[in-house]
Amino acid sequence: MPLPPLPDTAVVLHAAAVDWRDAVSRTGEALVASGLTLPEYTDAMIDMVLEHGPYIVVSPGLALAHARPGPAVLRNGIAVVTLATPIPFGHAHNDPVQVVLGLAVNAVGVHLEAVGALANVFNDPSVTIRLAAARSAGEVRTILGVTAE
Repeated sequence: MPLPPLPDTAVVLHAAAVDWRDAVSRTGEALVASGLTLPEYTDAMIDMVLEHGPYIVVSPGLALAHARPGPAVLRNGIAVVTLATPIPFGHAHNDPVQVVLGLAVNAVGVHLEAVGALANVFNDPSVTIRLAAARSAGEVRTILGVTAE
């Protein structure tokens, strides 16, 4: 499964965030602005971290915010938020986070495929660094190898 298209509304560069919850909220706002999710999905992403800890920090500087598939997901897709200042999420090895990916999928099988596709992209550790430095949505799309729509 290739990564889904990434519209400009799903990309927020150099966002200000005061803590991990704020960073995940910004990511949820990008998912909502792109028509991918309802606001309830943002709350569910935060609840996942509250329930399970900072497991979403999957590699140095990178968090993969997501929640379970459900009715708050309108369409499958991703959002990319880079943070102006890296934020600690509480992960022992991969903090602080500077890039937060939001993943919205409407079925469990699609979730696993999407995570696999993202893992393939982020096997290259320079991807997170290049995303953190990106200056446009177009540059983010080039780095990830996706289209706008």
